[in-house]
Amino acid sequence: MIHVNAFRVLLISTRAIVALLLLSAGAIVALMAALANEPAAQKPAAGKPGTVFRDCRECPEMVVIPAGSFTMGSPASEKVWATEHGASAEAVSDEAPQHPVSLRAFAIGKYAVTRDEYEMFARETSYPLGDGCGKDTFKWNKAPDLNWKNPGFDQSDRDPVVCVSWNDAQAYVSWLNRKVHADASHSQSGPYRLPSEAEWEYAARAGMMTRFWWGDDDTAAVEHAWFKNNSDGHSHPAGLKGANAFGLYDIVGNVWQWTEDCYDNSYAGAPADGRASETPSSDVQANDTQHKCLRVDRGSSWLYPAWLLRSATRERNPADFRAVIVGFRVARTLP
Repeated sequence: MIHVNAFRVLLISTRAIVALLLLSAGAIVALMAALANEPAAQKPAAGKPGTVFRDCRECPEMVVIPAGSFTMGSPASEKVWATEHGASAEAVSDEAPQHPVSLRAFAIGKYAVTRDEYEMFARETSYPLGDGCGKDTFKWNKAPDLNWKNPGFDQSDRDPVVCVSWNDAQAYVSWLNRKVHADASHSQSGPYRLPSEAEWEYAARAGMMTRFWWGDDDTAAVEHAWFKNNSDGHSHPAGLKGANAFGLYDIVGNVWQWTEDCYDNSYAGAPADGRASETPSSDVQANDTQHKCLRVDRGSSWLYPAWLLRSATRERNPADFRAVIVGFRVARTLP
């Protein structure tokens, strides 16, 4: 006959063994779940909107943007509003005519490319620092001592890289494509690229047709973006402000972002399928023989006032232009 105390010991021991077995099973399940959630295991082929993935250890985080249609550009009422808040009529005249654009699903960077991400590329490829960087509103004047490593203000590794030209951004994109393709010849035709101007605006709006991705209230800009009124004269680490409805951080403010397109001062004849335009404005061709194709940059930056944070705002610069207010965000073609 088993003594009651011995029975209790046996019962406790049995329960402990069962608990250990359950704990081991739970640990195995947890480990399997963790492995399943590793970024490298997530496949963009699924194409589920909002999916975040990373193709390689050095690759930036990408967000799947759903296929859809939107109206690109700004209405006359918005242009009037902009001129009442600091813009000139000429500055906003290139946001027209409004036109419908339909896009396939694609992926775009969750953040602008950061200093640490760009440094991995520059270190591995021995990419040169360049011939200087513009440091003020007179942005055509490059200061020879400034570059992405030294933009003239302190940056963390998580700050968006600045002082990178459109050409520099293309070199980074080619490097990414070599990372995801065993054949280096794919570097010019791989899935990574700069977003088209239409893709950028569609991603920035995230379904909104208001002046800003968060609505029409410019006083709310301090909560959603880094710009002249709250930046203290420098960039800030990526992701400190909230994301838009597509899960993109700092899509406006912090730094201007290069797109693939040649600038045209009108949307007349712009592609309706979201492709990048490679046809420069006729006035650019006539007046600037050195830079026939000015490249479009979007999103405004830490240096400029709130009216420039609108989703429709456009800017353009030569492909070799560098400034402390300009960075970039990559896009990716999905299977």
